[in-house]
Amino acid sequence: MENRNNVTVFILLGLSQNKNIEIFCFVLFLFCYIAIWMGNLLIMISIICSPLIDQPMYFFLNYLSLSDLCYTSTVTPKLMTDLLAERKTISYSNCMTQLFILHFLGAIEIFILTGMAYDRYVAICKPLHYTIIMSRPKCNTIIVACCTGGLMHSASQFLLTIFLPFCGPSETDHYFCDVYPLLKLACMDTHRIGLLVVVNSGLIALVTFVILMASYFLILHTVRDYPAESRTKALSTCSSHITVVALFFVPVLFIYIRPAETFPEDKVFALFYTIIAPMFNPLIYTLRNLEMKNAVKKVWYHQFLKRGQ
Repeated sequence: MENRNNVTVFILLGLSQNKNIEIFCFVLFLFCYIAIWMGNLLIMISIICSPLIDQPMYFFLNYLSLSDLCYTSTVTPKLMTDLLAERKTISYSNCMTQLFILHFLGAIEIFILTGMAYDRYVAICKPLHYTIIMSRPKCNTIIVACCTGGLMHSASQFLLTIFLPFCGPSETDHYFCDVYPLLKLACMDTHRIGLLVVVNSGLIALVTFVILMASYFLILHTVRDYPAESRTKALSTCSSHITVVALFFVPVLFIYIRPAETFPEDKVFALFYTIIAPMFNPLIYTLRNLEMKNAVKKVWYHQFLKRGQ
């Protein structure tokens, strides 16, 4: 990736300049990163090794956990390394690569959450047609569409950034490479590009969020007439999804729906969708989901039995 600018390295100011706070954050994020890997791997293995993989909801959940692992791994290891480093830098090429992968995986996550909401809508609002509408070929098509949409979004963000001229300074008040902080460093008028970023990232997130909330509103409207037991199960599943959506979308909307400006609070909000949401997703889906808990117990109980024989 050729850089024709004066800047070859970006300096990341990170979360704090206080060494004690940085050490505390390193320990905290280390535990978070371990929890992310353990929780998401637990979900993935439990789904793949159980009949749940045949159910569309858990088929999507398996891919959501995979995207969580890849997504947070794009940012968290670099963040933890920088917390212990005296000088926090990232090369131009690595910066552009991180930006591309981050938006690619982030968009995939958004679209998978939309697919999961659609699955719940069909299951609750059109139960008689559920097996036909949410067949395995249809689920595979949805996953391919999620990846294609993620690639298109990421490529557009990448193309908006890769041609920006950077003359210096190269210091950005963030802990990873993102479009808005880089627009601030560019030595040209980036107003129009900023508007394109808002249309690309902000509107995608806003429209998707509205669609998700509308689908859950229809679900809640439909379950009013259900028997108490069925209503409780449907509400439990949907409340888990809504919690995940809120954890991910609220900070994303805060950052990307406004004009291309950066605030010191942005990097704190970014922690929610880069670290906190991927860490809490496994807890939300396992602790509030009886089928998932039973699958985890059966899969891992059998594993321990085999080792004991």
